Amino acid sequence: MIIGLTGGIASGKSTIAQLLAHRGALLVDADQVAREVVQPGEPALEAIASSFGQAVLQADGSLNRSALGAIVFQDKASLAKLESITHPAIRQRMQHRIHTYAEQNPGALVVADVPLLYETNQQALYEGIMVVYVPETVQLTRLMERNQMDEAEAKRRISLQMDIEEKRRRADWVIDNSGPLAETERQIDDFWRSQGIL
Repeated sequence: MIIGLTGGIASGKSTIAQLLAHRGALLVDADQVAREVVQPGEPALEAIASSFGQAVLQADGSLNRSALGAIVFQDKASLAKLESITHPAIRQRMQHRIHTYAEQNPGALVVADVPLLYETNQQALYEGIMVVYVPETVQLTRLMERNQMDEAEAKRRISLQMDIEEKRRRADWVIDNSGPLAETERQIDDFWRSQGIL
């Protein structure tokens, strides 16, 4: 089975991904793939350099993330241009890896960890979607603590994503990660058993 894993910022999605992997799930991480597709020699990096100029490259030819960020986070059109280069490359590589895992490991659970799964309208690519849920008040507190940011900035970051309650409504499976780790693990075990994987 191939499922998508998503949630809100600071909901603990990485923790859930690791709990699933620990039980034998095969994990494909969108953030990791996003870093891979902009390595030197990758077509996406060449397209970024030709679109934004050589100033977005380090002396060794690798991506200068801060220089690129300074351009794209000040201008929506530039950000859209960057996403038009990176998103297709990320999605193509993820799908290739997901289907390779599934073919090589029939009966295994393959989990695609995609932070903006609903926002980028990818839900149809998966057999089901698991949402890691915490109430927005918990999200806010965790984000402020984790990233050492004030409440206004944390609220702004949260507002850039789809509302967590809407994600919960759309989910096939919800893991409530607002309580103790033992309770989260119990929910993962229940999911695992319900799918006949255990």
